[in-house]
Amino acid sequence: MQRRNRFLLLVAIMMVGIATTTYAQQDKSKRPSPPAEAKASVGDLTIAINYSSPAVKGRKVFGGLESYDKVWRTGANEATTFEVNQDVMINGEKLAAGKYALFSIPKENGDWVIIFNKEASQWGAYNYKESADVLRVNAKTGKTASLQERLQFEVNNGGTVTFSWENVTWSFDVKKA
Repeated sequence: MQRRNRFLLLVAIMMVGIATTTYAQQDKSKRPSPPAEAKASVGDLTIAINYSSPAVKGRKVFGGLESYDKVWRTGANEATTFEVNQDVMINGEKLAAGKYALFSIPKENGDWVIIFNKEASQWGAYNYKESADVLRVNAKTGKTASLQERLQFEVNNGGTVTFSWENVTWSFDVKKA
């Protein structure tokens, strides 16, 4: 009987351990690149960007961790998503209401290419397909005033989306169509 009780206790401990591990993996806030959201309303237009926010951690990000001239998920973990509740103009180009994966192509010199891809639910850019792109625009780049440790998106009340990470910043404008 004592042997059976030890076995049941061991099974119970293992079950608690498995449940705790599973919960920790599902709790995205515990990731090294935690989830973040940038959201704003411009009248009845809602703009939302959901992304994971990696840190620089002393690394060279652009031209190092992230290559120039290659499609990038513009964040970490799952692809960053961009969602609007109505048709919009992105830097003067039409984009239908909906949810999109937001990719980019970092450039060493010059404006970045920002990509809106209809496959919003994907991990990183591993399964990225150019044929699923619905819009590409250039984003005006600049240098941040100081090191931006964590990747950050902001959406202001005028509809300007701004990205900042490491020493790079860029933006694009979102207007109602």
